[in-house]
Amino acid sequence: MNALLPLPVVLPLLGAGLAFALGRSARAQRIVSLVVLTITAVVACILLVHTHASGPLAMHVGGWPAEIGISLVADRLSALMLLVSLIVALCVLVYSLGQGVGEYGRETPLSVFHPTFLVLVAGVSNAFLSGDLFNLYVGFEVLLVASYVLLTLGGTGARIRAGTVYVIVSLVSSIIFLAAIALVYAATGTVNLAQLSERLGDLPTAVGLALQLMLLIAFAIKAAIFPLSAWLPDSYPTAPAPVTAVFAGLLTKVGIYAIIRLQTLLFPGSPLTELLMWVALLTMIIGILGAIAQSDIKRMLSFTLISHIGYMVFGIALATDAGLSAAIFYVAHHITIQTTLFLVAGLIDQVGGSTALDQLGSLARRAPILAILFFVPAMNLAGIPPFSGFLGKLGLIQAGVDDGSWLAYLLVAGGVAASLLTLYAMAKVWNRAFWQPRATDDAPLPLESRAAGGALRDVTDLHGKPARMQTARPDLKVSLSRVVRLAMAAPAAALVLFSTALTLVAGPLFALTDDAARDLRERTPYIEAVLGDAGDE
Repeated sequence: MNALLPLPVVLPLLGAGLAFALGRSARAQRIVSLVVLTITAVVACILLVHTHASGPLAMHVGGWPAEIGISLVADRLSALMLLVSLIVALCVLVYSLGQGVGEYGRETPLSVFHPTFLVLVAGVSNAFLSGDLFNLYVGFEVLLVASYVLLTLGGTGARIRAGTVYVIVSLVSSIIFLAAIALVYAATGTVNLAQLSERLGDLPTAVGLALQLMLLIAFAIKAAIFPLSAWLPDSYPTAPAPVTAVFAGLLTKVGIYAIIRLQTLLFPGSPLTELLMWVALLTMIIGILGAIAQSDIKRMLSFTLISHIGYMVFGIALATDAGLSAAIFYVAHHITIQTTLFLVAGLIDQVGGSTALDQLGSLARRAPILAILFFVPAMNLAGIPPFSGFLGKLGLIQAGVDDGSWLAYLLVAGGVAASLLTLYAMAKVWNRAFWQPRATDDAPLPLESRAAGGALRDVTDLHGKPARMQTARPDLKVSLSRVVRLAMAAPAAALVLFSTALTLVAGPLFALTDDAARDLRERTPYIEAVLGDAGDE
């Protein structure tokens, strides 16, 4: 079973190389990408089932001992994050295929997009399975390179500016992370997470606190935690819809995953937990205040993304089994919901011609299925019963009440307030975009009207370049529009169903996250899987 551990990293990398070699064939690239991600998701499912039943798995690459080699480790937490991320990535890929067919044509290859997307998935998988700090750093850097390419596809001015800010901020966090790794190695003689869990406690308190703070800052930037989140709202909305969706769903969650490992495995009982509580509160409140001030759906969703990161930090900061369990549940929930909403925002852009609220209206009448696809995840994000968002927030509130401290009660109040403000933000989009009439008569026609009419359609493709659909063959144009509607709406609908299914399986899922939280707090299962029963001598 240990032999499966490298596959979520190796398979996407091999697929990326093959997709790049087949760059002249759009169909071949699509097949390679879909097959690779499907197989990888199956592997992640097997890993989750095995780790839940039998405990963590560890593999030392090349047979080198853990002290000097690369360790790959899967436990309940990493396997769950891996599986959810791969399911989301697969849906986003299918969505992007539909967008490419409609805007490029069937035979036009997206020669850069597919290999880069697979490299991004490999980086995410490597980060979740890394058993040492330096390999985690490598995973982050793979993410940085791939995400920069995806963010700047097309080379438009807005995307280059957003990509430049994104890269500069990411490089700053990477420099801090790399410096922290060097200091950790100098102080302990290892970067293996299991060994560090046994050695960091022997360091002087001031040294350990400084190392923890450096690592926390690096991860907080990547997770977009306030006040280190200002880069996100200006970076994500400029990218194509599938790119924005996968960024929102996955990239910040890798930072959250790293913080969970930091606070539970390396620095349990940290004095920084109170600081994390304040950071969680400010992230929730300031993020959602930014969201309600926006008039563009993508920017609004970017701010809600920041706000709801605060809920996850809330559970981590409580440092209890109940808090960690609810935080893990909420991460899995939020990956699916945030990705779904950004995919739906892309559909709104296709149907309404814009994501600006003052240019939208009457979408519920013109596209009732789209209205459903928005309404369900929007209510889920707001925490309306009985959706998984409500269950996750309820778990966090119960954990905060059980903590009993005044700061925990303040966080509970802040979480409730942020949830109500999220409902207000989603209701604003629902009212203005779907029910109110359009403000101007010259607003863009919906996709159906553009497909049936005789005018040329100007769109922006995945590379940010204008693409025009000719009307010399009206039958072909209608056919392509149906492909676009189906191939873009189907994965969004699948994610809506998947996020709804989290409610139906909330009991078993909470049982899984409870076990994961208990293992994180005990640390022994993870350490023994990597080092054996002996540990450090």
